[in-house]
Amino acid sequence: MSVNNDITEKEKPNSSVSIDSTKSVRSNIPWVEKYRPKTFKEIVGNDEAVERFEVFSREGNIPNVILAGPPGVGKTTTILCLAKIMLGPCFKDAVLELNASNDRGIEVVRNKIKMFAQQKVTLPKGKHKIIILDEADSMTEGAQQALRRTMEIYSKTTRFALACNASDKIIEPIQSRCAMVRFGKLSDLQILSKIMEVCKTEDVSYTDDGLEALVFTAQGDMRQALNNLQSTYSGFGHVNSEYVFKVCDEPHPLLIKDMIKHCTESNLDEAYKILHHLWKLGYACEDIISNIFRVCKTYDMPEYLKLEFIKEIGLTHLKIVQGVQSLLQLSGLLARLCKKVKDTVQ
Repeated sequence: MSVNNDITEKEKPNSSVSIDSTKSVRSNIPWVEKYRPKTFKEIVGNDEAVERFEVFSREGNIPNVILAGPPGVGKTTTILCLAKIMLGPCFKDAVLELNASNDRGIEVVRNKIKMFAQQKVTLPKGKHKIIILDEADSMTEGAQQALRRTMEIYSKTTRFALACNASDKIIEPIQSRCAMVRFGKLSDLQILSKIMEVCKTEDVSYTDDGLEALVFTAQGDMRQALNNLQSTYSGFGHVNSEYVFKVCDEPHPLLIKDMIKHCTESNLDEAYKILHHLWKLGYACEDIISNIFRVCKTYDMPEYLKLEFIKEIGLTHLKIVQGVQSLLQLSGLLARLCKKVKDTVQ
């Protein structure tokens, strides 16, 4: 009987979703796009970097810029906000945006980018056309060399904004022609406040542990947090930690926490039982080791012991990345962690 009740309860939100979808199309819009900031004030985190772009927008003169930082922290959003403020109604004609889905060979630079730079667009005095290259670090070296020359020739009319994850993959001649603006990961509080704001707007039912799970899985990436929130809500109609980890398909941090706890007590047998359980569930070696590291970072233990644990986890992670992805590798890590505890006690 209880199973039938569960089924009927789960069916109710689904029927309401179909009614809502007929009423409005807004439910089909990804929340990442729906809640993308339109102004600098709406951008969450990286205040210093955003302030620099506010100065550019006020003064009206923007240099060529490289926006470097991890994914989902607002690099592309910031440069789009700047372009909209500076160019206003001319935005569509005066901005070319190329992202990672476009081919990044030398032909694109010679054709698309060069042709756009040559185009004449009537702009207010002191304004420039803007070319936004997202994921610029995925461009080939030949394409970057061609881009360097294009930047030189059309410097009077066109400005380039290159968003990338790793600035060291951009060739030095381009780096020297650009102002470097670095973005950092967003803090847990910043992500949490934005998620709660979206939950309130979309009338999402949630639990505190669900929000905590979203913040944990996001790891400073706002895009990831909003995508996980929407996926969980669309799939289950409610956000709690169990549903979030089902959607994200990550080992539950509470199990990892128990495993580390057994290691700090030198109880290898109990720690191995949890590891074996996670392995049987089918989690990848890399997912398990990365979650072990993330949980260990915040685990309450003596500092010297935590450093030893992180060192061992790091060495094991290196071996796994190099291809030794086996249960034995992870079991060896647990044994070494237990041995570290025993050595410190002696």
